[in-house]
Amino acid sequence: MTKPTDTPYIIEDRRMIAETPDLRAQILTLAQGDEVPWHYHTAVADTFVCLDGPMAVETKSAAGTHDLQAGDSCSVPPNTPHRVAGRDGGRCRFVLVQGIGSYDFIPVES
Repeated sequence: MTKPTDTPYIIEDRRMIAETPDLRAQILTLAQGDEVPWHYHTAVADTFVCLDGPMAVETKSAAGTHDLQAGDSCSVPPNTPHRVAGRDGGRCRFVLVQGIGSYDFIPVES
């Protein structure tokens, strides 16, 4: 399993809430200009719950971009390239639940 500190990007803050071999939940804070770059997961879905926004979850699928405000949520299924950032490069904070399955992070060219 890839550890959160092994990811190829740096963000303002990451707090693990819970982690098992098949499921993990954390709170991520993206500073102004931060992003989780284009990537996908082979087995897990990412479920995002916006705490402070606005934020954008972009996908390279028919679903397109999900604009989230505080309290909004969306899910990205396995094998779907996606990226996450604050709307217009702003700061955002969100809960990220990843599962069920083994976590990986596969970078994708933008």
